Amino acid sequence: MLTTLLGCSFLCTNAQVLLDEIVVTGTGTHRRLSNSPAPIQVITAADIKNAHVTNLEEALTKLAPNITTMTNGMGTFISMNGMKDEYTVILENGRRLSGDDRYNRINVANIKRIEILSGAASALYGSDAIGGVINIITDDLRNSVNVGTQTQYTSKGRFSQSINADVNLGNFSICTSYQRRESDNWQVNNIDENGYKTGRPMSTGFRSDNISERITYKINDKLQLYVRGNLYDYQTNRPQQATYFKASSKKDENGNVIYNETQAYKYNMKHGAFNVGAGMKYTISKIAYIDAEIYSDNYTSKYKYFVKSGDFEPNDEQDVNRTHYYNANVKGIFKLGNWNKLSAGMEAVNEEYRSESDNISFKSMYTLAVFAQDELDLGANWQGVFGIRYIYNENFKNYATPNVALMYKLGSFHARASVATAFRSPTLYQIHGTDESKTSDRATIGNLSLKPEKSIFYTINAEYTHSRFAVSVTGFHNHISDMIDYGVLTEEEIIANGAQELHQKFGTIRQRKNINKATIKGLSINAQAYLGFGFTLGGGFIHTNSEAKTQNTKGEWAVTPVDKSVKNSGNFFARWNQSWDNYILNVQLNGHIQSRRYSTTYGYSPRYSQWDLTTRHTFQLNGYSIEPGLGVENIFNKRDTRPWNSNFSTINPGRAVVLSLVLKYNK
Repeated sequence: MLTTLLGCSFLCTNAQVLLDEIVVTGTGTHRRLSNSPAPIQVITAADIKNAHVTNLEEALTKLAPNITTMTNGMGTFISMNGMKDEYTVILENGRRLSGDDRYNRINVANIKRIEILSGAASALYGSDAIGGVINIITDDLRNSVNVGTQTQYTSKGRFSQSINADVNLGNFSICTSYQRRESDNWQVNNIDENGYKTGRPMSTGFRSDNISERITYKINDKLQLYVRGNLYDYQTNRPQQATYFKASSKKDENGNVIYNETQAYKYNMKHGAFNVGAGMKYTISKIAYIDAEIYSDNYTSKYKYFVKSGDFEPNDEQDVNRTHYYNANVKGIFKLGNWNKLSAGMEAVNEEYRSESDNISFKSMYTLAVFAQDELDLGANWQGVFGIRYIYNENFKNYATPNVALMYKLGSFHARASVATAFRSPTLYQIHGTDESKTSDRATIGNLSLKPEKSIFYTINAEYTHSRFAVSVTGFHNHISDMIDYGVLTEEEIIANGAQELHQKFGTIRQRKNINKATIKGLSINAQAYLGFGFTLGGGFIHTNSEAKTQNTKGEWAVTPVDKSVKNSGNFFARWNQSWDNYILNVQLNGHIQSRRYSTTYGYSPRYSQWDLTTRHTFQLNGYSIEPGLGVENIFNKRDTRPWNSNFSTINPGRAVVLSLVLKYNK
């Protein structure tokens, strides 16, 4: 659960201690959480370990009430504050991750904390920060040697193995991290929506490998250099003999559609990513320093065939898309007296995209940006943050995103209010991609005139902290305009876009346009209390009311909830910690509940809840730590048994025993 509630964190030992985390998300500079004018949620490494989670997606959905998931035949998608995951920026130590597998490329065994900023934040983080920002902070190396391994196994072949090996040699340090994850295919219901048996799994089996390296060298007290890299490989393990019943164009004597048994899969999905970067930190003085970095994030998705398909033989690979993201940035932090801290910097981004399936051989787009932010101590218990980012984009030209946040402190009471703007740049796929459907009489063309999607986000927060409890209430209003969706072209528009030849092959021609807008209002409550004798209770709840408006060709607006939004969602935990000499016992109950989730394609999913019970046993001796764990996932065996490819509320296969073992050595 969230052991940190916008301003405090509890360390659950026999002697309860109130901590105040240092965070960087929200202002871009290090400050205590209680002094952050932007409300930040924090998930700590202890939270992740106590909940027995092995991947970032699971950590977010189990431990943050404002984050939910949706799974269907196309995969799993995360929603934050009612917004789809393409409206959320994912950072690792402040550096943006790109590509479709952003959540799988983080080794949770190496996470120090997760900082979650809700709402618009483009002044600091650029494009896509409309729904929020998730910043994963990895562990710092404080000891000479730090070696650890973490193993976890659950039913359905769900296996995770992590290894961390860090060495600190004074001014020189090397940090290495590796994680292997595997899972089998599984079904809860092998009957499809038409009543036919299907061999397509609810959850697709896979294996993945993820390795990271960071080398740091401190030249002197003023200059520190580093290089870093990450290599990620993922491949599905689809059942090669699986079949399903596919509708044909023929009908029987009663006029019913005839279904023919068809091979379900011809290929596995293969994803790969690597990123490399180099940077420096130069300390000018005690009150000023400069950060600079250049890095590249590269993502590839392929089909790997296991049967002959067209021109492709078994073991042949076909590129689906290649994404290359290049970033060069420099930022200076200057403390101008006791009341003023100025941040300013520049950023250059270049994106490249290739896709055989989208008929894009090569397209690129660059963005240049300058940004500044002033953190002010306004006196009389007031603090403020004022920032702006000005960008020039190759396709949609000039744009600016300002923000302002204020905080009032009176003893243990904090009040915050902010207004922030954000934008989401049209992707290269949306601008240039052409899709010719093989199953319907329609084609989609790109749109060079797309504008960025825009957001203005209002939030107000009140928080009270005590040595034994904390409570926080946050209300927000997010208005998004110029949202991109598919629009059907008229005859005049088809001619204007030069799509007459394509129209001869397809009856319907679509184009991505700025035709949608949405409003999301929400109220969230987080609370936590230490009851004494090692017992801690906590929980969070969020209510959102969303409204999406889509404009048709007649200019009329259709109103629905926002796609993948959930009206009510909450998390709860109860924890008991006790220690005896070199032994520590942790027992924790975690629960996640949510109401129906809306999908524009599938309609509503059912409401559901899941409860997990975990125990962790820590034995410490002379720098060594052994932590066996035993737990039960999904205690009440909650499953979604509806037909395959439904809008599943959960893909959990049912009640299962969780076994784990953590070994550590610190010197």
